[in-house]
Amino acid sequence: MSSESDNKDPVRVAAGLKATLHRDNVSDEAKQHAEERLKEMGAISADQQPLSTRELGGYKATLNNDATSDKAKAHAREILEAAGHTTVVGEDVDTDEHKVRVLAGYKAALHNPRVSEEAKQHAREYLQEHGGI
Repeated sequence: MSSESDNKDPVRVAAGLKATLHRDNVSDEAKQHAEERLKEMGAISADQQPLSTRELGGYKATLNNDATSDKAKAHAREILEAAGHTTVVGEDVDTDEHKVRVLAGYKAALHNPRVSEEAKQHAREYLQEHGGI
């Protein structure tokens, strides 16, 4: 038997629950309930704080780290899914996105006045080798 909340976007549900924790005009009972729901969803850390974008990014990085154990990757996947992030297993979606971002970083370095000429030369070489220019 499914409940009405099964059809809701878990990211939005977590956002609403997190907002509840920070509102002054919400009862302590409602805040406690929101905190319990966030814990169940895996969207709140052990120290009772909602997981930050940085923390979630760390879990996402774990999935792409070849040196990480399968057990750690499974845990990271569980945390991300509980927080409403979808993970794709066995596909190069994250890898392709990473490559695009690396190329974008090197392109940005070419236009940044604070980047040394040596670094810009390295960026040009990298972009030429990887089809970025």
